Amino acid sequence: MTTITKNSNIYIAGHRGMVGSAIWRALEAKGYTNIIGKTSEELDLRKQQAVYDFVNQESPEVIIDAAARVGGILANKDYPYNFLMENMQIQNNLIKAAHELNVQKFIFLGSSCIYPKFAPQPLKEECLLRGSLEPTNEWYAIAKISGVKLCEAIRKQFGKDFVSLMPTNLYGPHDNFDLETSHVLPAMLRKFHKAVQNGHTPVTLWGTGSPMREFLHVDDLAQAVIFAVENELPEHLYNVGTGSDVTIKELGETIQTITGHQGEIIWDAEKPDGTPRKLMDSHKMRNLGWNPAYDLKTGINHTYNWLLKHQDQFKEVKL
Repeated sequence: MTTITKNSNIYIAGHRGMVGSAIWRALEAKGYTNIIGKTSEELDLRKQQAVYDFVNQESPEVIIDAAARVGGILANKDYPYNFLMENMQIQNNLIKAAHELNVQKFIFLGSSCIYPKFAPQPLKEECLLRGSLEPTNEWYAIAKISGVKLCEAIRKQFGKDFVSLMPTNLYGPHDNFDLETSHVLPAMLRKFHKAVQNGHTPVTLWGTGSPMREFLHVDDLAQAVIFAVENELPEHLYNVGTGSDVTIKELGETIQTITGHQGEIIWDAEKPDGTPRKLMDSHKMRNLGWNPAYDLKTGINHTYNWLLKHQDQFKEVKL
């Protein structure tokens, strides 16, 4: 049985990213005192020996893997090797060190893109590997699937508390707001914000606007991670989502309203839409006691206010 206390050493890989920083804030708010983080300059997670030595030296009782090379459709299309290799290196090095050095609990964070493109909606955990992936982000998905299966294998073979949480599309403070490499919600926020600054110029959005997507505020995911830290979850894989989705068109119109943009929206139907619908079934996690706190409008408002306060220092990920 894993016993984690407020004094336990908890290492967050990727603590400066949107997810890692949200988990750090949430742990601090709950009174955890020994949270460990290393920048990529201090520790290159792609280097196996360096990761092993670090885990050996720090002896964390919990490792939360929120580190990954991430990006939207364009980034996945142009850099498939990097997406596959670097994500596998990062997670394999962390999982191997955690297993060999007897870390009590390992929480692996993935993404809803691990599920087949045409899996029945809402997506259940058991549909993993039951069909082909969405080609626009299969490289990232394959890496994440291998991480989920590795944690499952360790759990099966050695009975260890290694668990995977698969959040739906995330957004929130410290997101990547680069127009070429970011995901749909932050990219839209940035586009509408720039258009407002430029005198309400027209905004061009990708695709037809018809696909449906579910969005989760990153602080809600952080609470799910804390739930996994404080409880031993009975299964190896859990979806983490809100249970409701919107069309990309509705998302665009919501963001247009929140930013106060009064110009035109132009839909560029030549650009790919991606998966037609992606809604996750998060009943397994909810039945254990976790629930999201943010509705979409409140969450986007919160994120836009953060963006306005950090206009000179928000993140743009260049590949």
